[in-house]
Amino acid sequence: MKPRLVVLTGAGISAESGLRTFRDSDGLWEGYDVYEVASPKGWQNNPALVLDFYNSRRRDVRNAQPNTAHTGLAQLEAKYDVRVITQNIDDLHERGGSSRVLHLHGEIFKMRSVKNEEIILDVQEDIRLGDLAEDGGQLRPHIVWFGEAVPMIEQAVREVMWADIFVVIGTSLQVYPAASLLNYIRPEATVYLIDKKLPSVEGYDNIISIEKPATAGVAELLTLL
Repeated sequence: MKPRLVVLTGAGISAESGLRTFRDSDGLWEGYDVYEVASPKGWQNNPALVLDFYNSRRRDVRNAQPNTAHTGLAQLEAKYDVRVITQNIDDLHERGGSSRVLHLHGEIFKMRSVKNEEIILDVQEDIRLGDLAEDGGQLRPHIVWFGEAVPMIEQAVREVMWADIFVVIGTSLQVYPAASLLNYIRPEATVYLIDKKLPSVEGYDNIISIEKPATAGVAELLTLL
C-alpha cells in the first residue's frame, strides 16, 4: 500500500496562476467588501451583484492555467496515495492532474438551487437572475459563503486522521474550520508547511517548514519526498 499523503491548499497555490486572493488586500476582493459578495446577507441584499462577482471569478478561473505546484502534487500520486483538500473554488488541481480533490468551500463551476442545496448542476457560463433550478429556486453559486456551514469538513477530517504525511500549502491557517484540520493529525505523521509567509503553528514536533511560494515550495517537497 502506498503511504497516505494529504494536502491542504489555500489561495497561495492559485495566486501563482494569476488568481487574486482577498487575503492580500485588506479584506477586499477585486475591490469588493467580501461580505457584500460572499455572505448570505450580501446575497439577500443584492443577488445580482453576487452573481456578477462570481461570473467574473468563473471567467478568471477559465482563463487561468495550473502551475507547477498543482502539477507537482499530481506527480506525487506515482508514489503516494494523495488526497487534496482545498479551500479554493477553482478547478486547477483537477486540471493539474490530481485525481482526488475535496473542495471545502465549494466549486466555481457548479451552481445550486436556493431552495434545495442537494440540487447541484455544472455551470460554465454566467448565472443570471431568473435562472431557475427544476424546483423553481433561483440558481446560486455552489460556494460556501462566510457564515454558512462547511458540509465537507467531516470528510476532510477523516482524510487527515489517516495521513502519514500532511502538507499545508499557501494558506494562512486563519479560516475555520479548515484551520482546525491540524488538530486531527496523528502524532507520528510528518507535517510540511509551505508558504511565502509561514503561519505560526505551535505544539507540533515534526514540522518541516519551507518558506517559499507554492511553486518553489512544491519543487522542494518533491526532492525531499
